[in-house]
Amino acid sequence: MTRLPVLAAFAALSAAAAWAALPSRAAVAVAAPDERHAMYAACAKVCGECLVECAKMTHHCGELVAAGKKEHLKPMELAADCSDLCAVAAKLTGRHSDLAPAACEACAKACDLCAAACDKFPDMPEMKACAAKCRECAKACKEMAKMGGHAGHEKK
Repeated sequence: MTRLPVLAAFAALSAAAAWAALPSRAAVAVAAPDERHAMYAACAKVCGECLVECAKMTHHCGELVAAGKKEHLKPMELAADCSDLCAVAAKLTGRHSDLAPAACEACAKACDLCAAACDKFPDMPEMKACAAKCRECAKACKEMAKMGGHAGHEKK
């Protein structure tokens, strides 16, 4: 078994566990602080999903590069970087870290670049799926980056 699917599965489970440990959406949609918690949970979830999609894309592009299709080298590298940044953003948003907005800013940038690289191959369903998930993640991360630090951690 290759390491990539194992690592992708581990990362996805880590992100899912962090997300699952958060309060349910129904319980957090009432007041402003609870809305912030819901936003953290939603961002962690989409980052975890994007991490998996980008890990799959890294593997897919790696196979194409190995078959001599060198034009897939840059998308492979961007997908690997995007997957790593999604993992960091998912972990930090999952635990409501003060550093989550900074991680999300970097994640959004990586997602934008990865989506643009995947868009260059519109006839490949794997690339379309990755680009779509990256755009979804970038949107959530841009919203998180606008929030700044976590409201419950500010010094008084």
